[in-house]
Amino acid sequence: MSTESFEQAVATTRGVLANVSADQLHNSTPCESWDVSELINHIVGGHVFFLAGMNGTPPAEPSDFAAGDYMAAYDEATAATIAAFGVEGALGKMVKMPFGEMPGAAVMGLATTDTFQHAWDLAKATGQDSDLAPELASALLSASKQSISDAFRGPEGAPFGNEQQCGDGASNADQLAAFLARTV
Repeated sequence: MSTESFEQAVATTRGVLANVSADQLHNSTPCESWDVSELINHIVGGHVFFLAGMNGTPPAEPSDFAAGDYMAAYDEATAATIAAFGVEGALGKMVKMPFGEMPGAAVMGLATTDTFQHAWDLAKATGQDSDLAPELASALLSASKQSISDAFRGPEGAPFGNEQQCGDGASNADQLAAFLARTV
């Protein structure tokens, strides 16, 4: 297994992130409890979180990445995370995360889906094209349908809300978003 899909999700998200302007930082997002600034903090902080898991270190304290050069923070965090996933044997080793122990490949799968989905959220919140990386979106939708059961869905506190409907002809990215509980 390679880091190719993860790297594609990182690049896709970077493209969306690079087109966020300062006057959009307080726009609402499809993630109901976050504005754009908070979503950027989650995106960058997510990579710091996954990196800590892969390195076996405690997660860092939350930072306000959006208040500074969030592009530089994103680039630094994603480069380190790509490197951590790329270490020989990293994807086969068991990784302790706050929510349980899992193979490194599963951690990378979570990171890939989280990164890509939040690119869609950010695109929607900032008026950008949200039909992102159709082939990657299709692969992530297929993987998500295999790994996210109803046991992981529900109201506040559950990792995922309930699947939402999307219209016929919806893009792969929209279908993934709806499966991951976004209103499309």
